[in-house]
Amino acid sequence: MNATESADDGALLREARELTPALYALGRVLRLRGVDEAGLAPLAPSDLEVLRHVLDAPGVGVGTVARDLALHASNVSVTVRGLVAHGLIRRERDPQDRRAVQLYPTMGAMQGMAAIEQAWSEIFADSLATLSEDERASLRAAVPALRSLAASLRAQRSSARG
Repeated sequence: MNATESADDGALLREARELTPALYALGRVLRLRGVDEAGLAPLAPSDLEVLRHVLDAPGVGVGTVARDLALHASNVSVTVRGLVAHGLIRRERDPQDRRAVQLYPTMGAMQGMAAIEQAWSEIFADSLATLSEDERASLRAAVPALRSLAASLRAQRSSARG
């Protein structure tokens, strides 16, 4: 490694130290709010994560959810049982492997998540209204980079497991 690479690494670490707490705080606000504002029964953050994964990938199996979310399969199984009991997920036998089950969101889950996402949008809109137009423009411009960053983090996690 040469001096330029070392300086670049230092600059990247400084950027990461500045960005990470801000992004974490935003995620935490969303996890802790939204469900209440949508008027839904409280769900643990892990329940919301599993539910979001099933909504994004209907037919997914428990093992895949556990791997993708870096959770223990036994914890995902317990979470799924709770979500089934709340009427948010349904299990179906995998037609390719009768021993396995596939997870599907219910209509209640789809409507509930839509209500949560609407509440999140309203929370953000209220806060965005307090920002200057330049700050809002900066946030809009950052959306593609944030999506790329999220994809990179997911890929990095997948390659570390694989």
